[in-house]
Amino acid sequence: MTSRTSRIKSPQQLLAESGADLEGHGLKRTMGLFQLVCFGVGAIVGTGIFVGLSDSVAEAGPAVVISYVLAAITCVFTAFSFAELGGAIPVSGSSYSFAYASLGERTAFLVGWCLLLEYGVSVSAVAVGWSQYLNELLDSLIGVQLPEALSAGPADGGVVNVPAVVVILLAATLLVRGVRESARATAAMAVLKIGILIVFCAIGFSAFRAGHLSPFAEHGVGGITAGASVAFFSYIGFDAITTAGEEVKNPRRNIPIAILVCIGLVTLLYCAVALSAIGALGADAVAGQPAALSLVVDQVTGSSVGGGIIAFGAVVAIASVVLAVMYGQTRILMSMSRDGLVPRVFERVSPRSATPVANTWIVAAVFAVPAAFASLDVVVNLTTIGTLAIMAVVNLAVMVLRRRNPELPRSFRVPLFPLSPILGIGFCLYLIWGTGWTTWLQFAGFLVVGTLVYAFYGRSRSRLVTAADGAGPVSPGV
Repeated sequence: MTSRTSRIKSPQQLLAESGADLEGHGLKRTMGLFQLVCFGVGAIVGTGIFVGLSDSVAEAGPAVVISYVLAAITCVFTAFSFAELGGAIPVSGSSYSFAYASLGERTAFLVGWCLLLEYGVSVSAVAVGWSQYLNELLDSLIGVQLPEALSAGPADGGVVNVPAVVVILLAATLLVRGVRESARATAAMAVLKIGILIVFCAIGFSAFRAGHLSPFAEHGVGGITAGASVAFFSYIGFDAITTAGEEVKNPRRNIPIAILVCIGLVTLLYCAVALSAIGALGADAVAGQPAALSLVVDQVTGSSVGGGIIAFGAVVAIASVVLAVMYGQTRILMSMSRDGLVPRVFERVSPRSATPVANTWIVAAVFAVPAAFASLDVVVNLTTIGTLAIMAVVNLAVMVLRRRNPELPRSFRVPLFPLSPILGIGFCLYLIWGTGWTTWLQFAGFLVVGTLVYAFYGRSRSRLVTAADGAGPVSPGV
């Protein structure tokens, strides 16, 4: 079976094209393990907990803690698969490259298509959340807020969300300067926001009342499942760790460790924050509050100072998510461009900064438009189902590559194989079921559009087939 007929690119070819464990494709290996863990925390902890907690509580009530655990279990099984593949194929393409090496080019393109949705909506939604907390911070510090016309889009009663655009442009500016600078900034912001969340938990638990947890699961299993589907959005971003595969020192060791540490740390934080917030005020008081954490601190302490500190932490936390997720998006586009599936401008790396400069500014411009003008609430479920589909594909890719490439060096191996990836797929499908049929239809339409884009653009420009036509041998080992 050849690459021409199967459109599968072997792991060996992916590694060779990226520079394998050397400096590859103009990128430099500058991230250590600590920076990579901070990068992962930076990509995950943000709007999902600072803004999205109230939505999860509205669905599940006090049982939201179980919802977070259920969402985390789904992520853990998938994290095992990401850890194995990230250590075995440390390239910038993440799940896109994993699908290319196991399930073929068409599936890989659709995974990349879903990643555009996941990262694009995530960055834009996070930027809008940043704008909300910036106003909260300004009100706490100096008693003023930005005019609604300049701090919200038309769907939310404003004209243009200027702060949302500003945070995206600031992230792009830092990213084009170099990955070392970006990693240092992300590490500093990650440490700060973890510290602030720990302080929040201490304040919340100081006013904890067990009666606030009753009735615990008033909406039943359906509420817990719906809450888990919403809470899952809070975990989106851990897969961005694998997009740093070509810029991490000793990636075969550090990528698996960073993924597992991040999921464990974030799950503990989320459960502690949810439990302390509900225990302090009750589920009804937290549900529907976009700045719930600031509200809890203000109510418990009787002062706006604490809420201002939480708002400052949210501003920092959300900015770090914008930075980390934009980084991941540019690296995935770079890998897709390297394969000929998107325009070549996305693969060009500046020799001066060792970053994809044009790629970064294009991504920033595209993400800034919906952040400035659109209401993104209607596509959050679509983003969730797309991410769950990607995770199911990654779990499947582990099983396919174990069978097709058993000799591939693996620094980490999924435990309880094949039960673990099968359970990962099962939990993904379970949470997809919880998103509802309207979201299924939206996602089906989104995939149809992606299939058409691949058929009319990507398929004919694929460098895999071009190489097979005129440049000698094709992928080894396929």
